[in-house]
Amino acid sequence: MEKLDLPPTIPPNSTLVFDIELLSWSTIRDLSGDGGILKKVVSEGGGWAVPRDPDEVLVKYEARLEDETIVSKSDTGVEFYVNEGYLCAAVGKAVKTMRKGEKSELLVKFPYGIPLNGFDGDSSFRGIPSNASLTIDLELVSWKNVIDITENQRVRKKIVREGEGFDRPNEGSLVKVKYICKAEDGTICESEGSEMEPFEYLCFQDQIFEDLDKAIATMRKGEKALVTIYSGDMNNSDVSGTAPAVITALYDVELISFTKEKPCWKMETSEKLEVCERKKDEGNKLFKAGKFWCASIKYDKAAKCVELDHSFTDEEKALANALRISCNLNNAACKIKLGEYVEAAKLCTKVLELDPLNVKALYRRSQSYLRISELEKAEIDIKKALTIDPKNREVKLEYAKLKGLKKEYAKYEAEIFGTMLSKMSLLQK
Repeated sequence: MEKLDLPPTIPPNSTLVFDIELLSWSTIRDLSGDGGILKKVVSEGGGWAVPRDPDEVLVKYEARLEDETIVSKSDTGVEFYVNEGYLCAAVGKAVKTMRKGEKSELLVKFPYGIPLNGFDGDSSFRGIPSNASLTIDLELVSWKNVIDITENQRVRKKIVREGEGFDRPNEGSLVKVKYICKAEDGTICESEGSEMEPFEYLCFQDQIFEDLDKAIATMRKGEKALVTIYSGDMNNSDVSGTAPAVITALYDVELISFTKEKPCWKMETSEKLEVCERKKDEGNKLFKAGKFWCASIKYDKAAKCVELDHSFTDEEKALANALRISCNLNNAACKIKLGEYVEAAKLCTKVLELDPLNVKALYRRSQSYLRISELEKAEIDIKKALTIDPKNREVKLEYAKLKGLKKEYAKYEAEIFGTMLSKMSLLQK
């Protein structure tokens, strides 16, 4: 054993026994994976949830240099969207790992401490070396969940007050709300309902603005939310030639209550058939009015009413099949209008499983395949439709369109192949 320098009171070659008590420790988390952002939790937060990219957070912070010089701070708190970030890249990365009320210390190295607006854009950072290291005390005070209603950032809902339970309105629900609609400059455009006399409407019945209808369908009883509706190009591309996104409406909404329709599984057979017929008729009216999204919801609900027919009589099954075919065909037409071609093809396939010679289903599935460049599948369907109904004008026009597109593809492929051959010959020389 290696010889140690021991105090004079301890005899040489003694065996020492140490009693050690671990009083505490701090976990250091490497958020960047390269040691550029190290996070130490100073005070644990509550709950289990953490903010997501679209959410709006409220934080307090203090940023210091290694010599303890404060370069930026906010005692009252600042709000920002997580995906937009704030101050520097380290703050945005850190808040996504924090729980409500958590306090953390960040050790930030270059380049994660560079201001998001550049050193010239943030007056607090002027004169500071670009490679300076920072210590940031960060507290996540709270955040508001932001939901992308349309999955393209065009309609966003920010939850101001959480609702009760888990249930939400669906197609046909009787909804009671109050809301105020404002333009971006704060001008009130519309106001409906109050606590004493809420505004009532039927969900997805084209009784209110469609985008607002979609947003309210994601709310729970008692929930308050701000719904922002944008128009223009959500990518804000300078080369797209389209107008950048602008706010067209801001809705301050409170869902007071709602009552759902009787679910299909609680209905008798005759009632299921009756509801299916009624929903289909409502969908037809909405389709004629150009309300394809609402019409699609109606057709989907109608088809689901008669989806399970094991308790039906033979006569009822025949009627249910005819209704399913009609609803799915009409829904496929809606999906094509909405540009949802994959879904349209799936609905047509459902129809063809019940009726393999259905010309409309073959025609609409061919249309859908054509829009997603599945030319071989499109050709198989359109040729089969022509075999069944050779005089059908729409089918013949679609076939002509398909043949024209195949010619264009063949020409394009020939050009690409020719270019490849010429490049190969040059390389061989």
